[in-house]
Amino acid sequence: MNQTVEQLMDAKNGPVLDVSVVGQQETSAGASQVESLNQSVDEMFIKVDQLEQKLTEVEQFYTSSNTKHPNTPKGGSNLKDKDSEKFLASFKKRQQDAARREAAAAKRMQELMRQFGTILRQITQHKWSGPFMQPVDVVGLGLHDYYEVIEKPMDFSTIKSKMEAKDGTGYKNVREICADVRLIFKNAMKYNEERDDVHVMAKTLLDKFETKWLQLLPKVDEEEKRRKEEEAEMQQDMQLAQEAAHAKMARDLSFELEEIDTHLEKLRETVLQKCRKMTTEEKKRLGSAITRLSPEDINKALEIVAKSNPTFQSAGETVEVDIDAQSESTLWKLKFFVKDTLQGQMKSPPSIGGNNNGENNQNSNNRRKREICDTLAKTSQKKSKKLPP
Repeated sequence: MNQTVEQLMDAKNGPVLDVSVVGQQETSAGASQVESLNQSVDEMFIKVDQLEQKLTEVEQFYTSSNTKHPNTPKGGSNLKDKDSEKFLASFKKRQQDAARREAAAAKRMQELMRQFGTILRQITQHKWSGPFMQPVDVVGLGLHDYYEVIEKPMDFSTIKSKMEAKDGTGYKNVREICADVRLIFKNAMKYNEERDDVHVMAKTLLDKFETKWLQLLPKVDEEEKRRKEEEAEMQQDMQLAQEAAHAKMARDLSFELEEIDTHLEKLRETVLQKCRKMTTEEKKRLGSAITRLSPEDINKALEIVAKSNPTFQSAGETVEVDIDAQSESTLWKLKFFVKDTLQGQMKSPPSIGGNNNGENNQNSNNRRKREICDTLAKTSQKKSKKLPP
C-alpha cells in the first residue's frame, strides 16, 4: 500500500493514525490489522469517488434543467417522489405509444407526399412543362450570366431525385417540395423578361400549381399542427423521464451517503480503539488547546464527552470535566476535533460587527468558557503533580 491510514484518514479530516498510535512494537497480527484498515479506507475512497461522480451528474442535470426550464424548482424536479416512481413505471408504455404515434405520423406524411405527387404529375404533364423538366443548359444556350442572376437553379428532375432519395438527403415534408417547385418557375420568371415565352409559361404553370396547392394546404396545416403537439408531448415525456431518473439517483445517493457515514463511523471507532494511551503531557496540551476554542466549539467538545459518557451533564452554568477520567477514544476524539477546529480558525477571517444581544450572549459564553477551561487546567495540573519524579 502506498498510503498509510494516517495519510488517508487525514485527507478526509478523519482520525490521524500513525505507527505510534497503533503501537511502536507492532506484531504481525497488528500489522495485518493496519493493512485491513488501509484496505477499508481505500474501498471507502473508491466508493466516495463514485458517489461524487453521480452527484456531479445530478447537479449538472438540474443546473441545465433550470436553465432550459425556468419553472423547474431550483435543485429539484417538478415530479414528486411518488409521481416520479409512477412515471418511471409507466415510461416504457409511454415510449411504445410514442413509437406508434411516430409510425402513424410517417404514414400520414407518406399519404401527403402521394397526394402532392399527383399535383406534380398534373403540372409536369402540361404541354408547357418541357423547359422546366431538366436543368437549364447554360453552356448550350450561351447563358453566360445565368449563375450571376440565379443563385439556386432548380428543375423537376432534381425534385424527383430528391423525393426518391433514401440516404437522408431527401425531403422531410411537402412544404420543402412546394418551395422547390415555386423556385423553378420564379427562376424562369426572374431570368426571362415578361414578354418572353418562358416567362409566360412559368407564370401560367405557377398559377395552376398554387391553385392545386391551396386544395392540399389544409391537410398539410392539420398534419403539421398534430406533429408539433406530438413532438411537444414526446419532449415533455423525455424531460420528465430524465427528471424522474435523476430524482431516483438523488434518493439513492442519499441512502448510500448514509451507509458511508455508518461505515466511516465504525471505521473511526475501530481506529480509536487501536490508539495508544495518551500521555499526561499530551493531556495537558489538549487541555491547553481547548482553552483556545470559541464558546460554540467548547459546547461541541462537551458534546463529544457526553456522547461517550451518557451520565455526563454538559448543561449548566458550571461544567466540570476530568480529562484523566475520560476514555482513550474520547481523548483522541477531542484531540482530533480540537486540531481540526483550531486549523479552521486560523484559515477563517475574524467577523466584524454585532449587536447588544450578541454581546450579552458572547459575554455569557466567554464566562462559561473560562470556567470550563479553568477546570480542565486545574485537573491536568493536579494529575501532573502525582507523577513520580
